[in-house]
Amino acid sequence: MLLRNTLGGLLAAVLTLGIAGCVPLEQQGQTSAGSTQQAIRYEDFVYDTSIKSVQCYRATGGPEAVLEPAVISLGQEQPILLEFDRLNAGPQRLVAKLVHCNADWTPSGLNETQYLNDFNEYFLNDVQNSINTRVPYVHYRFRVPRVKLSGNYVLQVSEEGGNLLLTRRILVYQNLVAVGAKLGAPTGPDGKTARQPVEFNVFYKDYALVNPSQEVKAVMRQNHRWDNMKVYPKPTFVRDDQRRLEYVFFEPKDHFLGLSEFRPFDTRSIRFKGLGIDNINLETNPVEVMLQADRSRDGQAYSQDPDVDGKQLFGNREYGNSIVNADYTWVDFELRTGEVSNGSVHIIGGLTDWQLTDESRMRYDAERQAYSGRLLLKQGYYNYYYALKPSNSQQPDASYFEGSHFATGNTYDILIYYRPPGSRADLLIGYEEISFNRR
Repeated sequence: MLLRNTLGGLLAAVLTLGIAGCVPLEQQGQTSAGSTQQAIRYEDFVYDTSIKSVQCYRATGGPEAVLEPAVISLGQEQPILLEFDRLNAGPQRLVAKLVHCNADWTPSGLNETQYLNDFNEYFLNDVQNSINTRVPYVHYRFRVPRVKLSGNYVLQVSEEGGNLLLTRRILVYQNLVAVGAKLGAPTGPDGKTARQPVEFNVFYKDYALVNPSQEVKAVMRQNHRWDNMKVYPKPTFVRDDQRRLEYVFFEPKDHFLGLSEFRPFDTRSIRFKGLGIDNINLETNPVEVMLQADRSRDGQAYSQDPDVDGKQLFGNREYGNSIVNADYTWVDFELRTGEVSNGSVHIIGGLTDWQLTDESRMRYDAERQAYSGRLLLKQGYYNYYYALKPSNSQQPDASYFEGSHFATGNTYDILIYYRPPGSRADLLIGYEEISFNRR
């Protein structure tokens, strides 16, 4: 569950400028000369290894705004901000573009003039060099422009006339229908202890839906994640006399596992050991941070620990102004457990973009009887899980190492899509967010 008030206060600090050498790091990634052009993927993805610490969020104000999802109403009272670093490169002219997509994240058939007010090419002009860091980087900040239509959008950032660097998913909704969610009935043998049943209704009293059983699609996310979202292609029941769509679920697969509260660590200081830190080696460049050894939590009792739902807050307690003063460090993870023969073990969370990559994969050390992994991360407060990727599946199973509990605090949001008659695109006509076991 989110500790916005507690953690938000820890981010404020006084900016102090020091003098230190900036040493490039070859392992940081490729420069633009070493990049290769890739086809766009309509998802959250980083195409160039020099891009780090990507955050795309609704700017509500305050340091904890980075915890907000990239979701706004069509009125856009609050903008969406994109921030990221580029390591081992100087300031360059980067260009952003918006692509309208359908509910399944394929490009819609709309012309750009139908969903944008301006020419679809926006330069990133808010650029700052890092200050007093061992690992040099350039920080970019971009305010996403207003759009005309609701729906799914993919924001892509490229070098001017060159390589694609990153993409991020953005949601723009218009509440033409009302969404009401409630606690559902447990299903399956572990439903009362491991899963969190959420059911919902869609009320369309003031908005006519034509053929809702075929044209309305619903999506539910847990903690604003896309990697384990659930898609409901049609409602369970259509109550046309009540102008209501009912989504009731009878199979365990339709309910999310509650999992456990996320594991945390804090590297906002490299002079003192923060939460979850075992050792800090200041003699290396970049600095090496060893986390306390972890063990599997499967089968253990639920523990009510504070977390930020798998996200991260960047910070530097020595110098403040994390945008340009927070340094990059190697962070070493260790999971003490027996070797798993039927899959690979990964670190997942916002720190790995919820991706199963070679970088997130851990290696087994038979002598230590533990899995180890290493990530290059900006100083901050982080949440993470360990997950098993079975050999016969592309989906990670975090419950294998983390366990699952009904009592875990999670956030769920519900997305309602509809394609009006004669339209060439899916619109996002309803959005609702609910908290499960929020304390």
